[in-house]
Amino acid sequence: MSEDHTTAARQSVLSMLWPMLIIAGMAINLRPTLTAIGPLLDDITATTGLGLQAASLLTVLPMLCMGIFALLLPWLGRLFSESVWITAGLVAIALASFWRLWLNDSGALIASALLAGTGIAIVQAILPGLVKRWYPQRVPLAMGGYSASLMAGGGIAAVISPLVANHQGHWQSGLGIWLIPALIALLLWWTRPRENLHISDNSVKINFFTNRRAWLLACYFGLANGGYACMIAWLPSYAQELGWSAQDSGELIGIMTIFQVIGALAAPALSAGRLDRRPWLFFAVGIQLVGFCGLMLAPELMLTSWVAMIGYGLGGCFALTLTVTLDHLSSPKLAGALTAFVQGVGFIVTAVIPYIAGALRQWSGSFQTSWLMVIVTLTFMFLVTITFSPSRYAKAMNLTVA
Repeated sequence: MSEDHTTAARQSVLSMLWPMLIIAGMAINLRPTLTAIGPLLDDITATTGLGLQAASLLTVLPMLCMGIFALLLPWLGRLFSESVWITAGLVAIALASFWRLWLNDSGALIASALLAGTGIAIVQAILPGLVKRWYPQRVPLAMGGYSASLMAGGGIAAVISPLVANHQGHWQSGLGIWLIPALIALLLWWTRPRENLHISDNSVKINFFTNRRAWLLACYFGLANGGYACMIAWLPSYAQELGWSAQDSGELIGIMTIFQVIGALAAPALSAGRLDRRPWLFFAVGIQLVGFCGLMLAPELMLTSWVAMIGYGLGGCFALTLTVTLDHLSSPKLAGALTAFVQGVGFIVTAVIPYIAGALRQWSGSFQTSWLMVIVTLTFMFLVTITFSPSRYAKAMNLTVA
């Protein structure tokens, strides 16, 4: 093989992998704001005086931001370019993390969650459309890489944050350390490949608010993330009630994340050869049902195993739900707009679930009622999955042009 041919082959591989590295670098920043809180919650509440319901706002507010911005994106997106929006989102995450290095009261902490949530919402709303545009022939695999990176960031934060906090002697450093990956993501974004875009449907405005399938996908996505939101918000507290330490409870989130990453990579890869993703969705939802039943009925018996099952199901379900959403439309622009709508409504649904779970915990004195609520939502998802037949996509997306 000639030297020129070898060089060309290396450049080809780099041109294929570099965009995914940029996507992964940004995705890693989309969960530490949420997952770093749980293992440090006892220290945070002791210092700030936050109650259980107020503490749930640290998860609920970013989730609400993710939903609201995604819904507004079709209108706000016209104000600035994609590059400006993503840069602004990453800067917001970085500023929130920097702020958390020195804040010391509940109001500022909640405000920092709102700022970080806004940044997360901006980046997260745009990324799936970017994935479909950069990898049009490899959407399931690319979406798996994006989802796995997103979940890995959350799991790493749950493990690293308490370690940093213990080493530095205060919880603020455990939250503020995530300034570093946000700055790295900014540098990666500024090195992205140049594109020659020709958007033929730029003048078409789609109204997903009148489409039943769009609403069904959104509610499904919201419920799929509701279990994740409950786990990152309440699993460390639940484990500590069972006698686990703060560090060990954070490592439980890390274990969940390892299996999330496996699920996020494996499920799209296994389904890549066929358009019908339902068999893998059934499995992803079903294994979560088993895990949450175990979490509720026999937590002392094999808590780590239940968490691993839930993690695998959550990872597969997240990646497959977004992939199924993108499958509904061939145009990257329209598929991105549909995904923004699904995430918008979906994350508003998601934001409510951990708040209700916290209220149920406070009312009943036990997390068992919270896990039962998640089991009910998963049962509903299992029944709805049958409707996602590829042969019905065209009919289901009988869109109303605004």
